[in-house]
Amino acid sequence: MDTGDTAWVLTSAALVLLMTPGLALFYGGMVRSKSVLNMMMMSFSSLALIGVIWVLYGYSLSFGNDLGGGLLGDPTDFWGLKGLMSPDALVFTVPSLAFVAFQSVFAIITVALISGAIADRARFGPWLLFSWIWATIVYFPVCHWVFDFNGSTGTDFVGGWIANNLKAIDFAGGTAVHINAGAAGLALALVLGKRKGFGKEAMRPHNLTLVMIGAGLLWFGWFGFNAGSALGANTLAAVTWMNTLSATAAAALGWLLLEKIRDGKPTSLGAASGIVAGLVAITPSCSSVSPIGALIIGFLAGIFCALAVGLKYKFGYDDSLDVVGVHLIGGIWGTLSVGLLATASAPAAVDGLFYGGGVDQLWRQAVGAGAVLAFSFIVTLVIGFAIEKSIGFRISEEEEVEGIDGVEHAESAYDFTGSGGGSGFASGHLAAATAPTQEGVNA
Repeated sequence: MDTGDTAWVLTSAALVLLMTPGLALFYGGMVRSKSVLNMMMMSFSSLALIGVIWVLYGYSLSFGNDLGGGLLGDPTDFWGLKGLMSPDALVFTVPSLAFVAFQSVFAIITVALISGAIADRARFGPWLLFSWIWATIVYFPVCHWVFDFNGSTGTDFVGGWIANNLKAIDFAGGTAVHINAGAAGLALALVLGKRKGFGKEAMRPHNLTLVMIGAGLLWFGWFGFNAGSALGANTLAAVTWMNTLSATAAAALGWLLLEKIRDGKPTSLGAASGIVAGLVAITPSCSSVSPIGALIIGFLAGIFCALAVGLKYKFGYDDSLDVVGVHLIGGIWGTLSVGLLATASAPAAVDGLFYGGGVDQLWRQAVGAGAVLAFSFIVTLVIGFAIEKSIGFRISEEEEVEGIDGVEHAESAYDFTGSGGGSGFASGHLAAATAPTQEGVNA
């Protein structure tokens, strides 16, 4: 055991844990005021639900010894985290429970990310049921494919097929987290259908200040997400930290530049969205590219994702908060960029196409991305339709108009009546808001 590595991994786990409340603020600010509590509850419920099942069996399904074909870990290996409190239980140079803690917060935020695609219209109980089933049969297996490496806990240990057989590089979750969540978000958006008034009514972000605070917390926590995946306080962590900063800064500029050219005004929502797009894109590639490569990846991610969020109007699916446009497209670009811009001088020691490595790494990245996308999309469709047809997943149109916060939680995020302003103040205040709409900015 290395105490410095352990300290860094535990600190990084805390940073990544903070990202889920940050996501709650980010998503909560982007919806209308009558939906903000439900939106935030969908993130916070992931903390509770996934935190429990990760201990019971999720870690074992993800990181247990492979059952065959690199597809699934043995659920009996670490049921209830048995045997992992021993000082001799290590993952590389850190205590097993430090690694368990670090990976738990990845599982939590992946589930929470999906919720942005179905804002305003998903019943809370069925969302919890979906989260439990999806984590069990989609996230945990994919986590095993991507993150479970041979020999991590002993010479005879066998891990997942993408990490060990395909040898695609996904340093911190471009496939397992972002493509996985983005494909699932698209599937659920198709299952639940469009919000009432989608494409016809302005659905303004009700609080852009919350959005900016959430984006800042996500950027802060993401240094744990990426640099913490080095599992040590070392050169690899330093390289990934710097590449994360570089790509994210460039992506914000890329998104704002596109807005300025296309719409005439750079917006705060665009800046926040660009930050997240850059973070997503650099996640799989941060160990394999140079800082210059990170700048290129980030800048193009800002442009690609800014353009991609308008696809929902062209194709008619209602991805409320652009999970598809940012996480799916950004995740695909970041994963493929390893095969294009990787350099052997980076810690991953692989050359991509533009550094003389040919297409060998590129095809591996494409297969990994495609496999996760197809698996997540198809299985999520099945889960979503099963829940919708059995117990119902979506609230009624009348309840949607009334507001999901009151219908599902019997609460309101803002109580203006107690301040003496009354409901007239609330409606007048919101009507007078000049913030750009999510649809207007991203169309």
